[in-house]
Amino acid sequence: MSVTLLLLGFFAFLAGFIDAVVGGGGLIQLPAMLLLLPGVPVPTILGTGKLSSVTGTLAALRRYLTGPDAVPLRWRTVGLAALTAGAFAFLGAKAVSHLNKELVRPLVLGLLVVMAIYTLWRKDFGSLHAPRLHGRREMAMGVLLGAVLGFYDGFFGPGMGSLLLFAFVGLFGYDFLSASASAKLVNVATNLTALAYFASTGQVLYHVALPMAVCNVLGSTLGARLALKRGTGFVRVLFLLIVSAFILKLGWETFGF
Repeated sequence: MSVTLLLLGFFAFLAGFIDAVVGGGGLIQLPAMLLLLPGVPVPTILGTGKLSSVTGTLAALRRYLTGPDAVPLRWRTVGLAALTAGAFAFLGAKAVSHLNKELVRPLVLGLLVVMAIYTLWRKDFGSLHAPRLHGRREMAMGVLLGAVLGFYDGFFGPGMGSLLLFAFVGLFGYDFLSASASAKLVNVATNLTALAYFASTGQVLYHVALPMAVCNVLGSTLGARLALKRGTGFVRVLFLLIVSAFILKLGWETFGF
C-alpha cells in the first residue's frame, strides 16, 4: 500500500471521528485529498470523498440508533427533513453553474460567528432534550430546514453538519446528542444525492475511495461511541472547536486574515 493511500486513510479516519460527533469532517478530509492527490480534477476528488464520507456517516448513524444507549429519533420530522434536503441538494448542485457561490461565503462566516457566540453565552444550550415543536408545525419546520440546508449543501457545503446540529438544538429544542444523530440522517440523504451524481458521471476513484471508506467507518464508529459515552457536554465542546476552525478557515479565504 502506498504512503499516499496510508495518509489518506489516516485523514479519513480522523474526518470520520470528528464528523460523527459534530459534523465538519470535510474540513479535514477534503484539504488532505487536494494536497495528496495533485493533478486529480476537483470534481473527481469531491466524488471520491463523498463515497468515503457517506459510508462513515451511515456507520455513525447506525451506532447512534442501536444498542442500549441508542438515541431516540423523531423519525417523521427528521426523515421528512432528510428527504427534502436530498432533493434540494440536487437543485443546489445544479445551481452552482448559474450563481456566484462566493457571495455565500461571508454570510456563512457571519452565521458561524453568531453560532459560536450564542453557544458560549448559553451554558445550558443543548444540555436538555425538550422538543419545543410538535405536530404539523414541527414537520413544516423540518421541511423548511431540509430545503434551506439541503440546497446550501449542494450549492456550497462547508459547515453543513455544524449548521444542522445548531438548527436541531436551537430551533427544535433537541439536546446535542439527539441533534447529532438527527443531523447524520439528513447528511446521509444529501451525501447520497451528491454521490449518485458523481458516480453516474465517472468521477469516483474507487481504488482510493474504498480504503478511505473503511477508515472513515472506523473513525465514525469510534466518534459516535465516544459521544454516547461522554454525553452532551463533550459534544458541545467539540462543536465549539470545529465551528471555531471553520470560522478561521472561511475568514482566511474571505478576507485573508
